[in-house]
Amino acid sequence: QVQLVESGGGLVQAGGSLRLSCAASGRTFSSYVMAWFRQAPGKEREFVAAINRSGGSTHADSVQGRFTISRDNAKNTVYLQMNNLKPEDTAVYYCAATIGSYYYTAASRYEDWGQGTQVTVSS
Repeated sequence: QVQLVESGGGLVQAGGSLRLSCAASGRTFSSYVMAWFRQAPGKEREFVAAINRSGGSTHADSVQGRFTISRDNAKNTVYLQMNNLKPEDTAVYYCAATIGSYYYTAASRYEDWGQGTQVTVSS
């Protein structure tokens, strides 16, 4: 099990940028597949991006070209760089982790979750 703590959320105008960070505890961070999900009010949690142990990544179509997931295994941290933010990106963003060799887009594949960080994009 790994403990996850997100940071970096906030209020930003449309077109602006934010970088989310997720710090993980434990010494086996490099073994984890990491992902970001988000949940807007009244909506189901949705996949945003995932990155595997070797740095291979995938992004949801809705954020492709605007968001980038990355990881720094030396710092036990995964990042989500969000550029050209839109009001529809407003949500609570969650970091998730699971042991594996590939990246997964289904929330059910992830065992450990952070508490979430709010991102609000104003128009």
